[in-house]
Amino acid sequence: MSRVCLDTSAYSQFVRGHAEVGRLIRRASVVSMPVVALGELKAGFRNGRYEAENEAGLSDFLAQPAIRVLHIDEETADLYGELFAELKRSGFKASTNDIWIAALAIQDGTTVLTFDADFQRIPRVGVVRLIL
Repeated sequence: MSRVCLDTSAYSQFVRGHAEVGRLIRRASVVSMPVVALGELKAGFRNGRYEAENEAGLSDFLAQPAIRVLHIDEETADLYGELFAELKRSGFKASTNDIWIAALAIQDGTTVLTFDADFQRIPRVGVVRLIL
C-alpha cells in the first residue's frame, strides 16, 4: 500500500502515537488528507483546550512533501451521489462526511486508513481498518 487517505480517526491516532498508523504513513509514497477530514479536525480543535497547538501540529503535518489535501470537485460530487444512492438502496446509513471522504479516496485511487468500521460498508472504497 503506497497511497493512503487518512480519515479523521487515523490522523488523531497518528498524533497520539499509534504505532501502526505511523508505520503505514511512513511507508506510503503519498498520504492524502481529505478536506472534509480537515474540517472535522478543525471543528474539534475549536471545541478543545489546545486549539493553537493542534492547529500548529496539523500545519506542520500538512507541510510535509508527501502530504496533500484532497479537494471536492464535480467528479467527487458525482461519486458522492452514486455512493449515497447505493448505500440508501442497501439500507445502510453512513455519515455524510464518511461518504465524502470515501468519494475523495475513490477519485484519488487511495486506500482509506481508519478506525471506523462504517467505511467497510461503503462500496468501491479500499479500506484498512485499524484497531485501538
